[in-house]
Amino acid sequence: MALESSSRRHFHWTRKVSNEDEDDSTFNSLESAVEKKQENAKPISQEPEEQQQVRAQLTRRKLQQLAVSRFRSVLTALGRNRNSQHGLRSRVVGTLFGSRRGHVHFAFQRDPNSNPAFLIELATPISGLVKEMASGLVRIALECDKEKDENKKPPGRRLLEEPVWRTFCNGKKCGFASRRECGPKELKILKAVEPISMGAGVLPVNEDAKGCDGCSTEGEGGSDGDIMYMRAKFERIVGSRDSEAFYMMNPDSNGAPELSIYLLRV
Repeated sequence: MALESSSRRHFHWTRKVSNEDEDDSTFNSLESAVEKKQENAKPISQEPEEQQQVRAQLTRRKLQQLAVSRFRSVLTALGRNRNSQHGLRSRVVGTLFGSRRGHVHFAFQRDPNSNPAFLIELATPISGLVKEMASGLVRIALECDKEKDENKKPPGRRLLEEPVWRTFCNGKKCGFASRRECGPKELKILKAVEPISMGAGVLPVNEDAKGCDGCSTEGEGGSDGDIMYMRAKFERIVGSRDSEAFYMMNPDSNGAPELSIYLLRV
């Protein structure tokens, strides 16, 4: 009996010890499971933060791109407004006029009823230019010099704002041309030919048209004082900041334009 009781005691003791070991192992397994869950839960909790950072970066880039595009659109609009104010379009209205014994005047307008954006007086008599045009194609080249000292040159001077030009007509030097401001006499002539979209003719001289700068008043009582004009649409081509060209658009001509004007700053 004593041995049996002792064995039972020993048996219960060992069973108790085994139960404690099982509890420890179960506790350890639970701890490891919790740690694994925590480790697995960390990336899940970090993913939204990373996504938020990525979204914030994308939002910043989109805002920057939007700001740049708006800035470019503003600059483009300002450039268009400036060009429209100065009559710089791809197609302009060109008028050649002058008295029979006077000098040639060239005026380019944005619209038929707008002030000329470019008005120059050539040293060539208009009668000589008419003869050149009757014989064939006419190429007029106007050249001006670049300022060597940039400090003397006004900033941002456009090509059409140059005051003095060397003139060449079909390769022959024809003196100088000077830029003119449109006065009341020139404006009166342009108003008279405003309804004419394309054509040439003679305007009878009157007291209002007399005294035009560079227009001769000799023979006021005869035909020498009449104003000769030619009016047409010109296509404007900009090569660079220092070169522009105006080609007369003649719907009846299938070949080259009858009159071309080139502006060069060399």
